[in-house]
Amino acid sequence: MSKEEFLLLLEKNKGLVYKVANSYCKDNEDRKDLVQEIIIQLWKSFERYDHNYKLSTWMYRVALNTAISFYRKEHKRKDASVPLMEELIEIADENLSEDLEVNIGLLQQFINELKELDKALMILYLEESSYKEMAEILGITETNVATKISRIKEKLKQRFSLVSN
Repeated sequence: MSKEEFLLLLEKNKGLVYKVANSYCKDNEDRKDLVQEIIIQLWKSFERYDHNYKLSTWMYRVALNTAISFYRKEHKRKDASVPLMEELIEIADENLSEDLEVNIGLLQQFINELKELDKALMILYLEESSYKEMAEILGITETNVATKISRIKEKLKQRFSLVSN
């Protein structure tokens, strides 16, 4: 693949790179570093791309694996708190009720508190990825995806019920 082809591919799919980076880093400089690292890893690993998978599935997998590694390294280095998912859910309507805004904020907070694999699953779930795509991206079975999502949803419901009481 030529440099120009890679840049075109990256331009077409930059949204998923930024979405993953925004989900794992609250600090703007860390996000920029992570985006750069994801792009480097995509470039380095493109020759190993398996054409049996959709390109976006492969890119998500590389991006998520890079983000998880980056987060672990940064977390150890900074001993920081869990990153915020500032841009995971974009709110288009500014006239949303305060309750809905509070609930979206709580959802982001609760997702941030999940283990790394569970957080990645929820990012893909909120993206409305199929269970098959999630399984391919994360390297687990579709059954495992379904089980984990069910458990995560239950955990999130419990967290919301504790807050509302």
